[in-house]
Amino acid sequence: MPGGWIGSGRSEGEAMKNGELRIKKGEPKTSGECRYVVLQESIEGEAQDVEGRGKREEGRGKREEGRGKREEGRGKREIERQKMRDEEGGEIQNAIKRFTLNQKTKSKIIARVFPVIFFVLMFCAGALIHPAYAARIKELGYINGVRTNQLIGYGLIVGLNGTGDKTNTLFTNQSLANMLETLGIKVDPRATKVNNIAGVMVTANLPPFAKVGNKIDVTVSSIGDAKSLEGGVLMLTQLRGADGETYAIAQGPIVTGGYLASGQGATVQKNHPTVGRIANGASIEREISYESLRTDVIMIALKDPDFTTARRVAERINDIFAGSSYAKDGGTVTVNLPGDMKANPVKFLSIVENLDVKPDLLARIVVDEKTGTVVIGENVKISTVAISHGNLSIQIKEDQKVSQPLPFAKGETVVTPDTTIRVEEEKGRWYMMEGGVSIRELVQALNATGVSTRDIITILQTIKASGALHADLEVI
Repeated sequence: MPGGWIGSGRSEGEAMKNGELRIKKGEPKTSGECRYVVLQESIEGEAQDVEGRGKREEGRGKREEGRGKREEGRGKREIERQKMRDEEGGEIQNAIKRFTLNQKTKSKIIARVFPVIFFVLMFCAGALIHPAYAARIKELGYINGVRTNQLIGYGLIVGLNGTGDKTNTLFTNQSLANMLETLGIKVDPRATKVNNIAGVMVTANLPPFAKVGNKIDVTVSSIGDAKSLEGGVLMLTQLRGADGETYAIAQGPIVTGGYLASGQGATVQKNHPTVGRIANGASIEREISYESLRTDVIMIALKDPDFTTARRVAERINDIFAGSSYAKDGGTVTVNLPGDMKANPVKFLSIVENLDVKPDLLARIVVDEKTGTVVIGENVKISTVAISHGNLSIQIKEDQKVSQPLPFAKGETVVTPDTTIRVEEEKGRWYMMEGGVSIRELVQALNATGVSTRDIITILQTIKASGALHADLEVI
C-alpha cells in the first residue's frame, strides 16, 4: 500500500500502540516480508524493553543497596556517637567521683594538717617577733622561793572485793582496830581477819598561794600485799608537810585506771591496779604565807643554774626596767623593784615572769638502760673517732643424762650432767665519725652501724670513756 504504513493489516495507531516497527512510505515490500520484518523488529523491541527494564531494576537495586549502605553507615555513626556520649558521660561521672573523693580527701587532709600548719605558723610568727627567745622566765626559775610543797600521809582503804592486804599484814589490822576504837568500837587487831582493806600511802602537792577550802588531787599507793585497789574508798587521812603540820585532809573513792581479774588457772591484769588517784580528793586546811613578796628586792632562782642563762635573764629584765636587775651568780638573779612598782609588786612580777628568754642548754646525753631510751641534747659534739662494734653471744644449755648399768651388774644408776656451751661472735665493721658533727649526723652514723638502742648506749659510754664525747652522759 503505497503512501501508507505497511503492517499486518492493523491501523497505524494500533501498530504504534503495540510497538510494532514501521516502514516508511515508498519502500516496496511484499506482504510476507512485511510481516516478518515487523515481527522481528517487534521481538527486538520487546527484548530491548526487557533489557532496559532489567537495567532500570538493576539501577534501582544499586540505589537501594547504596541507600542501605548509607543507612548502615548512618547507624554505625550513631552507635559511635552514642559510645562517645557514654564514654564522655562515664568520664564525667568518674571525674565527678574523683572530684568528690579528692574533695573529701582534701577535707580530711586539711582537717588533719590544719592544726599542725596553724601551730607552725604561730610558732614562726613568734619566732619573727622574738627570734632568739624560747621560754618565759616563769618556766626557767622560782621567784622568791614560790614553789609547790609535798604532803604525805598514811591511810586506810576499805570496800575492796577480796583484793586487800592479807590477814597476816599487822599494820593494816592495827590501823583498822585504831580507826574502830576512835568510833567507840574496841577490837583485838590479832583476832581481826579481813581481806577487803588495804594500808596505803597518800601523797599530794600543795600549790603556792593555796587558800583554805581549795581542792587538790591526791595519789594513793599500796604499801602492803594488796592485789588491787579497784573500787576502794579512802578513809579520812591527814596530809602533813615536812614540818609535821597538817595542811590537808583527804578522803574519797579511788580511780585506778586498771583492773585485776584472776581465777584458779589464769589471771588478767590491765595497767597498775595497786596505785590510784582521787581527783579533788583533799581539802586544804592550812595556808603557807609568803611574806618575802613584801620586800623591795626579788630573787629569781634558776631551776637549771647556768651563768649564760642568768646573764640573759638579767639583760632581758633590764630591757624593760633599766638597771633593775643583775646576775648574782649562776643560779640567782636579783631584781630591785622600781619606785613606781613598790606599791604593787604583783603587777611587777607578772610582767617579769612573762618575759621571754632563750636558755643556754648544757650539752647532755641522757640514757635509760631499763627501757632503752636515749635523748641527745642540742650542743653535743664529738671528736673524730673510729667505731667498731660486734656482739658476743654465749649460750649455755644444761641437760641431765641417766647412766644405767648392764643387767645383773653390780653398778648403780646415776644421773650425770651434760653441759653444752655455744659461743657466737659477730664480726664488727669500722665506722669513721668525723669531729664536730651535728645531732642529725650523729644519729645517722649510729644508725649506719645497724646496732640496737642498747648497743648505742654502750657505744656512747665507750666514746665518753675515750674522751671524744664532749657532753655529760647521764644514766638514769
